[in-house]
Formats: sequence, structure tokens, C-alpha cells
Amino acid sequence: MMKKISPKDLSRCSMMAALYAAVSIVLLPISFGAVQVRLSEALTILPVYTPLGVWGVTLGCLITNAYGVSVGANILGAADIVIGTAATLVAALMTRWLRNFRIKGMPIAATIPPIVVNAVVIGAELTFAETGKIFSPLLWINMFQVGLGQLIACTVGGSIVAAAIERCGLDKTLF
Repeated sequence: MMKKISPKDLSRCSMMAALYAAVSIVLLPISFGAVQVRLSEALTILPVYTPLGVWGVTLGCLITNAYGVSVGANILGAADIVIGTAATLVAALMTRWLRNFRIKGMPIAATIPPIVVNAVVIGAELTFAETGKIFSPLLWINMFQVGLGQLIACTVGGSIVAAAIERCGLDKTLF
């Protein structure tokens, strides 16, 4: 039996998705491409605090990728709407699973799935878009570049978001 979603939960999820999409779209030039730092990926830490975060960041990614395709910024094309969003969902579920693994009190381990999943998936998508095949020496370069951008956004940015959430007590009151 499925749990009924309350209007309050739907609002929270929608706000997370909107924030993710808004940050990505405002920073459009750095949100797409082989060398990208999608700063909205700092929000991939939200599944640590609530299962709604899984759906919020996934929906935000879907909106961002669709918008990127519609304005020509997403060089991966329409396939990224499905593949990139699926990668975000998988990473968000893994992040949720790692929510209790902490390093010096911070959920640093939970920042790893978005880095690894996106490095592999988006790196492969970029390689295919550039060469017409996935397995190419370019794959390693693309995976490294995407992974580095994700490391900056998810681990550095995500740690800042997590620290702010926990210092303000939002982990207890908002989620």
C-alpha cells in the first residue's frame, strides 16, 4: 500500500525541486557541458534529511535537463532528460541510504554517490555525444571532469548546505 502524500510534503518536495532548477538555470553556462560545476548539486545532500529530498532533487534535475534541452544548452540532448535524471535518482537513493554514515559528525559519505554516479553516467553520455561511442579514451577525461565538478558541488557545496541546515536546526524543524 502506498503512503498518501500530504499537501505539506508535496509543497516541500516542490520547493526543493524549484530551488534546484532555479540555481541550475540562473547558472546555466556552468550547469552543462564536459566542464561543469552544477552548483545546485549541493542540494543532493537533502536526501540525508528527508526521503522527500530524493524526489525533490530528482524532479529539479528533470526540470533543469528539460530546460537545458529546450534552450540548446544541454549538449546531450533529449536523452539526458531521461538518462541524467535517472542517474540523479539512483544517486539520491544511495545518498539516502548513506545518511547515517558520518565523518566528524558530517554526512560526507552521503556526498559520494552523486559524484561517482554522475561521473560515470554523464561522462559516458558526453563521450557518446562527442564520438558516437561510449568506450573511448575520451571517456576517462569526461568522467574525470564531471567527477571534479561534482566533487566541488556535492562535497564542498553539500557540506556547506549540511552545516547550515544543522546549525540552524532545520534538520529538526523543516524536515
